[in-house]
Amino acid sequence: MGYDLIIFDNDGVLVDSEPISNTILAGYLTELGHPTTYEESIRDFMGSAMHRIHELVEERSGRRLPAEFDQVFNRRVFDGFQRELEPVAGAAEVLKGLAEAGVPYCVASSGSHERIRIGHRKTGLDVWFRDGIVFSSEDVGRGKPSPDLFLHAAARMGVPPERCAVVEDSALGVQAAVAAGMDVYGYTAMMPRERLAGATGYFGAMDELPATLGM
Repeated sequence: MGYDLIIFDNDGVLVDSEPISNTILAGYLTELGHPTTYEESIRDFMGSAMHRIHELVEERSGRRLPAEFDQVFNRRVFDGFQRELEPVAGAAEVLKGLAEAGVPYCVASSGSHERIRIGHRKTGLDVWFRDGIVFSSEDVGRGKPSPDLFLHAAARMGVPPERCAVVEDSALGVQAAVAAGMDVYGYTAMMPRERLAGATGYFGAMDELPATLGM
């Protein structure tokens, strides 16, 4: 295999959280007077760090979201995770295969560390993520499409960017990986291939990933 590190996005790639969180986000924004459909939430916010949601809403409406927005939204999402969250089909098998082959991997997510850990515990994926290989936009301040998070993860893992492969399902994530100088493979289960333009390659099911990466 031509890579020394596989960097996974989390939401939508490892845990099937995007339908849950975007349904909740669209409903909460609508409740606050910013009418948003589920489809619009996927289009505009999938892969975003929280700060980008605030920035986009204020840019469009001229109004700031309330100070308690993040707290309320996260509580609703975490409640939704406890009720409904499942791993992405095939994700555990891919992680098991990487671990058994001795291929280094990590996760680099726009979500908070708390969100990542809650999702991993609920889905059982926590067994594949020891301390030190979980990275969040909280660690760098600027989320995707900035390359900062991916560059931070690679530096902490001791691997040059050009030796990294990123697995992403959002346009913002693909942009961030390209800006970081990394190859990126677009997972098209939820996002049309054309929305992930610029990716090195594409795959539609997680069991296709090893072959896509040349494993």
